[in-house]
Amino acid sequence: MARRPPAPKRLNAANLTGLGADRLGDLLMQAADADPILKRRLRLILAAEAGADALALELDKRLTAVAASRARVSWRKRPDLIRDLSVLSEGVETLSRLAPAEGVVRRMAWFDLFRGLTQRVKDPRAEVADLFETGAPALWQAADAAVQADPAIAEILADAVQAHPLDYARWIGAAGEALTPALARRLLEGLDVESGVRGMRTVVRRLADRADDLDLWLSLVTPEERGSPDFAAAMARRLLIAGRVAEARQALEAALSPSPANRRWTFGRSPQGTPRLTPAWEAASIDLMEAEGRKDEAQDLRWALFERDLSAPVLRAYLARLPDFDDVEALDRALAHAAAHADLETALGFLMDWPAHREAAALVERRIREVRSPLPLKADWAARLAQKYPDAAERLLASA
Repeated sequence: MARRPPAPKRLNAANLTGLGADRLGDLLMQAADADPILKRRLRLILAAEAGADALALELDKRLTAVAASRARVSWRKRPDLIRDLSVLSEGVETLSRLAPAEGVVRRMAWFDLFRGLTQRVKDPRAEVADLFETGAPALWQAADAAVQADPAIAEILADAVQAHPLDYARWIGAAGEALTPALARRLLEGLDVESGVRGMRTVVRRLADRADDLDLWLSLVTPEERGSPDFAAAMARRLLIAGRVAEARQALEAALSPSPANRRWTFGRSPQGTPRLTPAWEAASIDLMEAEGRKDEAQDLRWALFERDLSAPVLRAYLARLPDFDDVEALDRALAHAAAHADLETALGFLMDWPAHREAAALVERRIREVRSPLPLKADWAARLAQKYPDAAERLLASA
């Protein structure tokens, strides 16, 4: 019987290492000759081995070439461009570790490519824009490290922000915790905060938010924003955190009076004639009552909101503030209210998600005839009820 040939080795790093450096070098050169992006990546890797100066020079060549190009990029070529930009970003990250100040300068040059690319890249799915937004935290992390080593970097970065405020407003918004309060304050010191250039107001407000400069942030709020219930809620929350309770109340009340500034934000009128406000405004008003020591009123409002919306988070907040045993009685009352809610789908959804499957099954048995249109989640709900309440599950599946 012929001997079976040995199984081929798996393709992995350990097995490839066994081929030896010379053979691997030949294979890489063959691959690089057919793939210009791989070739550029290998050049960056070799440059990094030679040191920060060599890597910076290699990065500058490619950054200049991309910035100078005017060639249109079709949807077919877009993946190669994204890959090329990613390779450049990896090289910049390596340089940032070797020389923080040099690295952040190249990182800014990488971000400067964005405006030119938007003019010549067909990007209907915003993949290029997403690449830059995803890379924003790396910019601010590199900048923070570089500024600590060389304070003059803060001025260079502020100049870049001043030159392209619309772009940097996006990247500041995408920075998250990578943009530290200290760095935000340094940038604000170097900016013309009174500039009327489009996008600068957004930049300053976002930096003020990160720098915890509440007064500067408030100075940039427009009359229209003050009339927006959601924006009023955001203002009130910031003021409450700062302990400025009276101002928080003023911020919330600004969205109550009908005016040209808040007409677009209100959602009709309640029977009492007051604007019908947003969940964010209502949640902020509860926080305000708590801060003012009006805890009973805050609880009353939580219950009223639960009765209206069957909001599970609001009910949980309400129950969490009740004494032991009182919460059990209140939950029974809440479940009974939910079961009697006028909208069957809303009621059933609340009971299934709480979860209160016994009450949900009883609701199905009692009110399933009220269903007049398909219930999108009925299959999922029926599956969850099937083991303990099979009759209710069957009736639910058989409904419209």
